[in-house]
Amino acid sequence: MAERGARLLLSLLCLTFLYPATTVSRHAEKGTAARPFSPFWFSVEPWDTLAVRGAPALLNCSAHSGDPASEPTAPQARVEWKKDGTFLSLAPDDGRRRVLPDGSLLISSVVHSKHNKPDEGTYQCVATIDSLGTIASRTARLTVAGMPRFSSQPAAASIRLGDSQVLACDVNPDLVPLARWEREREPLELSSRLVQLPNGALVVSNASEADAGLYRCMVENAGPAKTSEEAQLTILPETGEERQLEFLVEPLPVTKVVGASLLLPCVVTGYPTPYVRWMVGDKLVEESEGKLELVGGGSLLIYNLTEEDAGVYSCMADITNNTIEAKAELTVQVPPEFLKRPANIYAHESMDIMFQCEVTGSPAPTVKWVKNGDAVIPSDYFKIINEHNLQVLGLVKSDEGFYQCLAENDAGNMQSSAQLIILEHDVALPTPPPPSLTPDTTDHVTPGSRGVANPTGPTPSAPRDVVASLVSTRFIKLTWRPPAEPNGEDLTYSVYFNQEGTNRERILNTSRPGEMQVTIQNLMPDSKYKFRVVAHNKNGLGESSAVLKVATQGEVQVPGPAPNLQAVSTTPTSVTLSWDTPLTGNGDVLTYKVYFMEKGLDLEQDIDAGALSYTLMGLKKFTEYSIRVVAFNKHGPGVSTGDITVTTLSDVPSAPPQNLTVEVHNSKSIMVRWQPPPPGAQNGEITGYKIRYRKGTRKSEAAETTGGTQLFQLIDGLERGTEYTFRVSAITVNGSGPATEWSTAETFESDLDESRVPDIPSSLHVRPLVNSIVVSWTPPENQDMVVRGYTIGYGIGSPHAQTIKVDYKQRYYSIENLDPSSHYVITLKAFNNVGEGIPVYESAITRPQSDPIDPDVDLYELFHAPYTPVPDPTPMLPPVGVQASVLSHDTIKVTWADNSLPKNQKITDARYYTVRWKTNIPANTKLKTANTTNLSHMVMGLKPNTLYEFSVMVTKGRRTSTWSMTAQGTTFETIPSSSPKDVTVVSKELKPRTIIVNWQPPSEANGKITGYIIYYSTDVNAEVHDWVIEPVVGNRLTHQIQELTLDTTYYFKIQARNSKGMGPMSEAVHFRTPKTESSDKMANDQANLPVKPGSNQPPLDHGFGSSHGKPGITGSGDNHILVIVVIISVGAFTIIVVVVGAFLCTRRTTSHQKKKRAASKSSNSSHKYKGNSKDLKPPDLWIHHERLELKPIDKSPEPNPVMTDTPIPRTSQDINPVDPSLDNSLLQRRNSYRESVRNTPSTEPLPPQAQPPCQAEHQHPEPEGSYQDSAATDDEPSASGSYCSAGQPPTAHVRPTHPLKSFAVPANPAAIFESPALPSMPLLTQTGPQLHSVKTASIGTLGRVRPPMSVTVPDVPETSKMLEDVDSVLASLPSCSSLAPRSNPVPFPQSYEPDELTEEMAHLEDLMKDLNAITTA
Repeated sequence: MAERGARLLLSLLCLTFLYPATTVSRHAEKGTAARPFSPFWFSVEPWDTLAVRGAPALLNCSAHSGDPASEPTAPQARVEWKKDGTFLSLAPDDGRRRVLPDGSLLISSVVHSKHNKPDEGTYQCVATIDSLGTIASRTARLTVAGMPRFSSQPAAASIRLGDSQVLACDVNPDLVPLARWEREREPLELSSRLVQLPNGALVVSNASEADAGLYRCMVENAGPAKTSEEAQLTILPETGEERQLEFLVEPLPVTKVVGASLLLPCVVTGYPTPYVRWMVGDKLVEESEGKLELVGGGSLLIYNLTEEDAGVYSCMADITNNTIEAKAELTVQVPPEFLKRPANIYAHESMDIMFQCEVTGSPAPTVKWVKNGDAVIPSDYFKIINEHNLQVLGLVKSDEGFYQCLAENDAGNMQSSAQLIILEHDVALPTPPPPSLTPDTTDHVTPGSRGVANPTGPTPSAPRDVVASLVSTRFIKLTWRPPAEPNGEDLTYSVYFNQEGTNRERILNTSRPGEMQVTIQNLMPDSKYKFRVVAHNKNGLGESSAVLKVATQGEVQVPGPAPNLQAVSTTPTSVTLSWDTPLTGNGDVLTYKVYFMEKGLDLEQDIDAGALSYTLMGLKKFTEYSIRVVAFNKHGPGVSTGDITVTTLSDVPSAPPQNLTVEVHNSKSIMVRWQPPPPGAQNGEITGYKIRYRKGTRKSEAAETTGGTQLFQLIDGLERGTEYTFRVSAITVNGSGPATEWSTAETFESDLDESRVPDIPSSLHVRPLVNSIVVSWTPPENQDMVVRGYTIGYGIGSPHAQTIKVDYKQRYYSIENLDPSSHYVITLKAFNNVGEGIPVYESAITRPQSDPIDPDVDLYELFHAPYTPVPDPTPMLPPVGVQASVLSHDTIKVTWADNSLPKNQKITDARYYTVRWKTNIPANTKLKTANTTNLSHMVMGLKPNTLYEFSVMVTKGRRTSTWSMTAQGTTFETIPSSSPKDVTVVSKELKPRTIIVNWQPPSEANGKITGYIIYYSTDVNAEVHDWVIEPVVGNRLTHQIQELTLDTTYYFKIQARNSKGMGPMSEAVHFRTPKTESSDKMANDQANLPVKPGSNQPPLDHGFGSSHGKPGITGSGDNHILVIVVIISVGAFTIIVVVVGAFLCTRRTTSHQKKKRAASKSSNSSHKYKGNSKDLKPPDLWIHHERLELKPIDKSPEPNPVMTDTPIPRTSQDINPVDPSLDNSLLQRRNSYRESVRNTPSTEPLPPQAQPPCQAEHQHPEPEGSYQDSAATDDEPSASGSYCSAGQPPTAHVRPTHPLKSFAVPANPAAIFESPALPSMPLLTQTGPQLHSVKTASIGTLGRVRPPMSVTVPDVPETSKMLEDVDSVLASLPSCSSLAPRSNPVPFPQSYEPDELTEEMAHLEDLMKDLNAITTA
């Protein structure tokens, strides 16, 4: 034994010496060593992929961390995938999509249809290592090839030997790589003579007799191949007759990416064989092997494009005395490239840092920043500098992680990441920086750090007498005295400040050494700020001064915003408004003013309202209005409410559709087209159109209905050569509006023929002027042949110099830019798909230049035909009057005028307009374009609350205009589409009952954030309306919640709000308050982990009384200890009830004393009730069978205990004596709510004599404007009424947001069993000054009151029989239990002396101790 003791003593001595040494060593390491950066990068990233429906698709991705040589056990990254910005939910049973072990995404069978495209979209790989952070890859587009469709098919054609011909085959652009040609149903081998164009067409150049045959185009997809119609190519012998030089295919403007190959088509026909050459700018293009090659008789093939290849290319074809030219611009795009990648950074908290990122590319790339996989939203603390760099102000620990610079343009996107490590204040920033870890990142230490690696002397003490010498509404001036111990000269100072309730501390340095004052600007009015000052000398950072708290001045004392503003549309032309009195009135509110404005207009109207509601009349139907309310007091208008939007109800359209046209399609069908009714007359969303038609003058009608966006309908199944009349009406959910006027069309007697070329035009007339000739004609007499257009040829002495094609509807044309006094020959031919018909000739001599002023000929009146300007080699005029009309949060309508059109602005030629737009945010300058043939365009799919710029360009043939002047429009706001992020909860120092909630704004705010709502509860699975709410006004990102219960787990969610409404809630984050009142730093270290509803996550503490991990408690049935304990507990409880009841009732006084007591009762008749067991409160000595808890009985120090309504407080420390006179006001102010957690009520009715009528004349009055829960019925009276309903089990008042406290820590709720409710005894409580008030949590709308919860005490099935015995015992007791109702304090009947009561209480206390011993055993 002695030897063992000596060994033990020696061990203790060793530990005593080793522990300090180890501690010192750790502190030394902490003070000098900085945690190294951890490499984390993508070795493989996804790329754009073209997938085929039904086939597999693979998107590659692989992420790595650490150095494999030095860290062989580096943690593996967890890879997830985003599609269109949202994480893919890949269920284990989803066999179609899965993530491979290396992180790649495999789609085993791509799904794609017209209405279901689940796989097509933008994908992004996201890799996470919990100990490091998250990085996101570049984005990749997965495109699914659609069903093959031929917009044009090959047609029969003839070609002369040695000439060129083009066979059309226009398929979907994404399917062109899958298209191929067959001749005589055999695969056609392409060559330099047989070339397939980028649009799928086939060029046959230098034709030979072997080229004759049947050709067809074929598209091979995942399913069966789709083939076009077959077309016969006929080879004709060369006659030697001169043929006009013309383009079969001209080059078009094209955009390609660096490194790609390109074919610029240029196909020319004519005889003699034309000579084709290319020029770029003013330089001749020469063929070079591997770079430039002429194929297909004249098309230019360019390999491996570079930026230098960009320019305007001209294809020129020469023949004897004739040259034609076609131009097209080649744009070469360059994907983004990094000139400077972001560097890894070490920093301390409260510092400001800058991540630099320089990129280049064509077009100029846009840059956005991502932190740990989430987009960085610019704010007061996160700023984008010089369009590319990211500045973070006032660093906090949660800013640590990986930051990525994502650069993107039309040619592609790429990313580069850097790591931010925030060191402890006692860890010096490492210098010099360590070497680079990966090629993508460099390391960087923020300059101006406060850490000093090796201080050489003492630092200054704290500055003295820090005071706010000047305080205004938005700035504060601080002054101070130098430190008592400066320990050096030329001191500089740093002022650290933050707004109270936030944890981001800012730094402001003095401008020169020795300066002892500074002015902090840009503060918020009526806000509290904390300031402290630190001095610096050459040795480093000194001590901090004490924290100075200063509040900025408030602005004018005007009313606050009116809460709970609501708007309801009651009719299509009226809206009813209601609101509450402002919480901060700053005096009596004199009146209210309602401001309302139609969305899309800038004119706001207002109207006075004297009450808390108003009905706006005379509004437009189905129109969105923005409404706000301002309260006025003697100081003037107050703070406006946030804008709310309401749309008036819809109605039937009040106007018919516009521009109804009918066009005969063939002998059995007619195409009907129309435009929607004017926007102001639609009166709702157009859900469809009804087309009514009838034959001739018959009264019977047929009808067809279309969808809301379809503006045409082909009516088929008609009779040949029959006249039909049509009219169209628009439909909303309310019904059909007025119809258009009847419009008539007659079907053809027979379908037109296109088996041969058209006949000769029946007439041709010319009218010569000085510089032009007006040509007019009539169509061929044979109207049965299809005419698709007319070809006009003209020239001096020969009609083959110039050729122009016009539409088949056109009947005249003006040939401009002619020479005066010249003899021109003009020819006109009709053509169709078979070819050109027989020409008709005419000649004319233009007038001499010396002729008098040319008469002003009105061509429209002369020929009654549409205006058709002739092409002009000069550039066209750009559109004018561009306007951007905002229609919704994602749609803007752009309109313009064209001065090159006639006054009626009617478009009759082949011109089209290009609309381009971009956002005004420098970080996103990507241009988008769209083409249209109208004078307006609807731009959809825009981002909400974003400013866009629009410009328009007109193109006609080879002529284009410059871009017009820009117009701007800002899309409307809509509700946030994402929740606040980075929600954290920390305990406030020295205040364990107070917590601080911090968060970041939502990634997609879709408007200006006007506030937040914080929801918190102790039950993560509770309904949303049962959570406590804390509103946060404005864009603050932190909030303080006080008076919470100690040692309790709370769950927090946050919801953002803008003028349009509320966004989604964040995931629940849980936090457990400290156990004691003393400051517990460990509480700040608890993880704020997201908790998913339904998870029933237990509290973190599994100490005594917790059921976590105990099968006996959770009711598994494997352990019978619970059954034994419950039976013993119930037995002991029954004995106590019997003994106490018998003892009290047998010690009754004499009949004289009974009469005296009766008289005493009569004197208090106003408090007299006849109650039964259901009117009683639960006993203070009771058993939670589902939790195995004991609740102690209160011993009243007063001689006459009374029954009181005692809500259960958070903890015993919360109980403070208050004046009993405040009870009624407190009751009116209390905002509580009811939650039914009662088990199945007792089905055994009480005897009739035990059910006296209720007496409610002394119930507390219900506060005005209070809210009664919809679940409250006559069987569930509120707290202010008496509990007299028959069959109601005993209840107790329980705060729903805080757990019941007892001897044990609350555990998970046990299973609820159906059994009769537990009978109860009177609850003895204190009176008078001992009345406790408890702050209850408010929920829902301010000013509403809900009654307290009713809670019954369930029991387990094994104890049901024993509890029935207790019921029978209590029922057999004498009527000494006639007690006051729970809502009204009433003195106990004076049935025994105070000394006797004290003795009985002592006896009960002994019994309780015995029962505790039994349950503990």
